[in-house]
Amino acid sequence: MTILLFGASGQDGYYLSALLSEKGIKVIPISRSEGYVQTDIADYINTRELIRQHQPDYIFHLAANSTTRHDVLFENHATISTGTLNILEAVKTCSPHSKVFISGSGLQFRNEGHPIKESDPFDAKDAYSVSRIHSVYAARYYRSLGVRTYVGYFFNHDSPRRTQRHISRMIADKVVDISRGKDTLIEIGDMSVKKEWGFAGDIVAAIWTLVQQNEVFEAVIGTGQAYSIQEYVEACFAAIKKDWRQYVQAKTGFRAEYSQLVSDPATIFSLGWRPATDFSGLVKMMLTA
Repeated sequence: MTILLFGASGQDGYYLSALLSEKGIKVIPISRSEGYVQTDIADYINTRELIRQHQPDYIFHLAANSTTRHDVLFENHATISTGTLNILEAVKTCSPHSKVFISGSGLQFRNEGHPIKESDPFDAKDAYSVSRIHSVYAARYYRSLGVRTYVGYFFNHDSPRRTQRHISRMIADKVVDISRGKDTLIEIGDMSVKKEWGFAGDIVAAIWTLVQQNEVFEAVIGTGQAYSIQEYVEACFAAIKKDWRQYVQAKTGFRAEYSQLVSDPATIFSLGWRPATDFSGLVKMMLTA
């Protein structure tokens, strides 16, 4: 069995590669970064040639700059939207037996504060969502042409491989610094915001569960459990036995994108997947990485 993995250098690519390698599956890791098979997914000719050459059993499209900032509009369009089209057209013409997984996001749905399921309506409220929504409609179109295309809608999930631009990593790193005696101040926006804190290693196991299905092609992938940023902060400081209120202050002028972003994972749960790592387990992992 052979797998092409676009976006191999990211957090999810790392854990999915590890999961598949443990199963004895050959993974061809693709990224624009050094140390991988270097290909720009926005280049159709190169993408098609990789797919034609390897005739993979599965293709995973995890490549993206995961930010809603408008200034990365064209980068995300090229990677997410055009990249999806390039993969699907190449599969249709060169490798029709391949199964394709396209990553989606909970951010592309209308969010009214309730748990979100895959059948809920989309909402193109930012540049990132526009690209994600376009890629899903492309997946549905090619599915009608016979390409077995799956979509997993991700909610927040973390791991020690997160970078400092993610609040989970930033908080954890500064808490570790404080535990070592540094006089560090942590600035945070709206600490009442609630979201999921799943473990990336569990989430990629859900991806693998989804692509084994013959009838279910789209599913929300999440824990269904929401915790506030304040609860995460409290858990981190409780681990080092310090009062978080002495080290945390509100960031002025901050406006949150949402008050809560949480999934309704009933579909993926019905397929037999459950997260193995709970909130406290993730906190410990982030602090001891």
